[in-house]
Amino acid sequence: MAEIIDGKALAAQVLARTAADVAEMVAGGAPAPGLAVILVGSDPASEVYVGRKIAQCRKAGITSIEHRLAVDTPQEQVLALIDALNADAGVHGILVQLPLPAHIDAALVLDRIEPGKDVDGFHPVNVGRLSTGTGGLVPCTPLGVMLLLDSVIDDYRGLNVVVIGKSNIVGKPVSMLLLEREATVTVTHIETRDLPDVARKADVIVAAAGAPHLVRGYWVKPGAVVIDVGITRVTDFDGKTRIVGDCATHELDHAKAVTPVPGGVGPMTIACLLSNTVLAAKRASVA
Repeated sequence: MAEIIDGKALAAQVLARTAADVAEMVAGGAPAPGLAVILVGSDPASEVYVGRKIAQCRKAGITSIEHRLAVDTPQEQVLALIDALNADAGVHGILVQLPLPAHIDAALVLDRIEPGKDVDGFHPVNVGRLSTGTGGLVPCTPLGVMLLLDSVIDDYRGLNVVVIGKSNIVGKPVSMLLLEREATVTVTHIETRDLPDVARKADVIVAAAGAPHLVRGYWVKPGAVVIDVGITRVTDFDGKTRIVGDCATHELDHAKAVTPVPGGVGPMTIACLLSNTVLAAKRASVA
């Protein structure tokens, strides 16, 4: 049987360390780190996700600053808010919840965030620093993926890793993190020819294509580690909905270890967001 990598348990450890860091900062006379969250509109999934982030901030002692804007808020108003938050010394991290309404240019908005406060790690400066191995804030989900892998892998040198998905949010950054660990990385996507054959050669598979149950059991060689980043809500024949990942986990008993969906990568993303906020606050204090 494959080992189930418990993302909830690992996230709890990360959050405990983050809370301890915050307590130490405050005890030393520093202000609590501040995270500003901007939500434009009322997308139900975004509302739930933002609510979870705010709740975890409070548990960790991080000051949560909410900005909930109407769905028809002009783009210029969103940019002006980001400018104000960039200038606010009490704000150490800025997060713009995606997706944004169609009339707002998401790339323009994300680029407006000061790189040192870009706790999502999406700003081109942070992307560039990641690609060159020169620091910066790392995107939360790829950072969480690496922590999950670290729980079952001691040495990445020479491992054959296949990343399925080429997004700027997960696929590309996680491939760069793995390259820094001396893994041999192949980045693929759903249009890759003979994808099952490519995947079967992997010691590690990171599935982040957003395609439900794309990775079947015969795609995975015995003893491989599988990280399932995908999360899709599907409706069964009886009308009930459930969350599934990119992997057919029930077919992966022959793997060494797998992450469940839900309960794998998801909790790690929020935990790493808070960890990034504390890191940004520490860097700001010595700048």
